[in-house]
Amino acid sequence: MDEDTRYEAVAGRDARFDGVFFFAVETTGIYCRPSCPAVTPKRRNVRFFPTAAAAQAHGFRACRRCRPDAVPGSAEWNVRADVVGRAMRMIGDGVVDREGVPGLADRLGYSTRQVQRQLTAELGAGPIALARAQRAHTARILLQTTGLPVTRIAFAAGFASVRQFNDTVRQIYARTPSELRAEAGTGTPRTAAGAGIPLRLAHRGPYAARALFDLLAREALPGVEEVTGPPGVRTYRRTLRLPHGPATAAVEERRHAGRPGTPGPSGWLDARLHLTDLRDLTTAVQRLRRLFDLDADPYAVDGRLAADPRLAGAVAATPGLRSPGAADPEEYALRAVLGPEAAAAAVLAHREDAPAPGGGPARLFPAAGALRGHPLAGPLAAALADGTVRLDPGADRDETERALRAVPGVDARTAALIRMRALGDPDVWPAEPEADRAHEAWRPWRSYAAHHTGLV
Repeated sequence: MDEDTRYEAVAGRDARFDGVFFFAVETTGIYCRPSCPAVTPKRRNVRFFPTAAAAQAHGFRACRRCRPDAVPGSAEWNVRADVVGRAMRMIGDGVVDREGVPGLADRLGYSTRQVQRQLTAELGAGPIALARAQRAHTARILLQTTGLPVTRIAFAAGFASVRQFNDTVRQIYARTPSELRAEAGTGTPRTAAGAGIPLRLAHRGPYAARALFDLLAREALPGVEEVTGPPGVRTYRRTLRLPHGPATAAVEERRHAGRPGTPGPSGWLDARLHLTDLRDLTTAVQRLRRLFDLDADPYAVDGRLAADPRLAGAVAATPGLRSPGAADPEEYALRAVLGPEAAAAAVLAHREDAPAPGGGPARLFPAAGALRGHPLAGPLAAALADGTVRLDPGADRDETERALRAVPGVDARTAALIRMRALGDPDVWPAEPEADRAHEAWRPWRSYAAHHTGLV
């Protein structure tokens, strides 16, 4: 998109581009999402940025009306397999918060200087600034949805000090943390810590929630996952193994509409998280977003697939069909090899409990290291435990698929399904023989085509 096209999207308050780019107004010092309901600024006063972090780095603060920090992520990062795309997926998963920029660079196989240069050149912000913007968003969620002390929120959001936390919040939101918390009508009412953290998981465009919840219900692993309630108002619950401890999550099927007056049926899903350690909030949110494919661009996907007569009817019948990912990539890979019955038996055998406030699933799926000796999953479990196979968000997808195919017991279709779900690759065709190349016309959205055709 050139800048004139971006300005047209801003003038039209087009929600399709929320998260794809941001615009800032030099006369006000504020940056917004494209669908901001405020009066459209004059073209000469507008600047465009690829990320919220870039706008913040240039001194702009977040708009109070449209909350640009709460937009869905760009679908571009799920498509791209280069170092920038891989880095963005890992930053979203909290790698910089946990391991710093050296840890990010090491996972990517580049020097810290190379990573800094590539991200800054393309996104207008380096890894620290990108992680800082994410921390600020996490802090705002905790301030406005929980009654936790401000000091605890500062460290839970990933800040190194309370001073750094206060300075960042003031710079980005033009308010102190206390003022941000006291602000009325900006988020879900605050709840007691024991009630979990309520969230709104934003998405763009139409969202075929029923099809996705049907799939989750079919796949639900007893003790680890469950889907309850009648279609249309179902709730999906599951346990999560996170870096700082176990957690449980609940996501409701009912989709909420976006703000009145914005083009397109964008909106959100309600969710609630119970965390052992609040430092895992960012990671948990990103894993739910990947599982529910909330950063997808259904306009691009449906537009490409509907252009083919073979899929036009299916796309028209189910607009906004998602290609779900996995809440735990290693768990999905091991379950793909084990099958439903053996996976359920493994959960019972290892009996690793997780807190279950209010009932629901209370078991964690066994870690890879615990299944090294399993007759079916042993070879893959060993490869995951020793790092021969990497399934983290920044893994090179081609290298991972090659490594998977080298593991005994992992055939080509299973490797492709793991690439599709565990690595969130939107362009996988998990069928053989590969000699049939008719599906090439559906690139880069073959994963979605596979769901439309019933292949997965």
